[in-house]
Amino acid sequence: MNIEFAHSPRSTVGVEWELAMVDRESGELVNIADQVFHELRQADGSKHPSITSELLQNTLELVSGVHTTVAGAVADLQGQLAEVRAVLDPLGVDVMCAGSHPFSQWFNQIVTDTPRYQKFVERTQWWGRNMMIWGIHVHVGIDDREKVFPLLHGLLTYYPHLQALSASSPFWAGEATGYASNRALMFQQIPTAGLPYDLTSWDEFERYIDDLTGTGILTEVNEARWDIRPSPRWGTLEMRACDGLSTAEEIGAVTALIQCLTEKMSSDLDSGIPLPKMQPWFVRENKWRAARFGLDATIIVNPQGEQQPVTLAIRSLVDELSPVAERMGCLAELYQVNTILDTGASYQRQLRIAESTSGDLRAVVSSLAQELRHGLNSPNA
Repeated sequence: MNIEFAHSPRSTVGVEWELAMVDRESGELVNIADQVFHELRQADGSKHPSITSELLQNTLELVSGVHTTVAGAVADLQGQLAEVRAVLDPLGVDVMCAGSHPFSQWFNQIVTDTPRYQKFVERTQWWGRNMMIWGIHVHVGIDDREKVFPLLHGLLTYYPHLQALSASSPFWAGEATGYASNRALMFQQIPTAGLPYDLTSWDEFERYIDDLTGTGILTEVNEARWDIRPSPRWGTLEMRACDGLSTAEEIGAVTALIQCLTEKMSSDLDSGIPLPKMQPWFVRENKWRAARFGLDATIIVNPQGEQQPVTLAIRSLVDELSPVAERMGCLAELYQVNTILDTGASYQRQLRIAESTSGDLRAVVSSLAQELRHGLNSPNA
């Protein structure tokens, strides 16, 4: 199978941000996406060009355009969020973003009525119906198809850094799971989801897709739902490992880290510098450690098996990437990574709220909604 890889300007970024709609009083998820999309129709009656549906009717996805700067992508998303609030605020509905909802139950949620999603649920059954999870997907433009798999494996080296920073799903159906990112382990139960296979070239990827389509496992390329994957239609690498980020500041921080990592490694390839490539068993272990322990994880940092606290690894990475960030115009956003380390990732903030309110998970939902409305650095958050 010949899979074309679209042209995309190097290191441009686009972000997809999944948001959950919750009742302002009860904190429960509300399944009103179709109503919201009706209100968001364009003047000619067409669908909104950037705000789209997802698997469940409790979810809206904001999709930025292609931007040269992280600030541009974040501003794009914030503009769409304002449009959503104009519809939801009069209804007494808030939006929040986290990897999971603290207490709502899967059996109360409505699946979006499209052939694609109905087929997905029919195939995956209980696991599919349990996908009450939200994430962000960051696309970075790749200027040469031959760079895709070296860059993919290079990014896998930094997988635990990104997952620990974004971890925001410590609760599931009313229970504390003991995991910083329960979402990471839930999502990998879906066929073709999880860590990518150890492919090394575009030809191998084409053979992989050919095998899966030939046996009916896939009907299209984007049904390969890897944590990091090529996106041939857009000419990008798509980082999908991150939990839903609770604030625009965190979107900017994590997007800047991904953009700068990709740009630095792309430059290294141009200079003939080999990229890091971790053994698959180390990558898998790092994913589990970051999901379980979040920013308290000790991770494997190189093929020799050396280990380091993930917070130290992240701070060192921010320092290393600062010159790249200055050149890419996202230094302020990159430095927000250190703010997350100082104030706590979303999962840590959620756990603190639960502890301070004797386990009131409605207070956790309210806090998430306030963070999204007022920002991570606001006294109202």
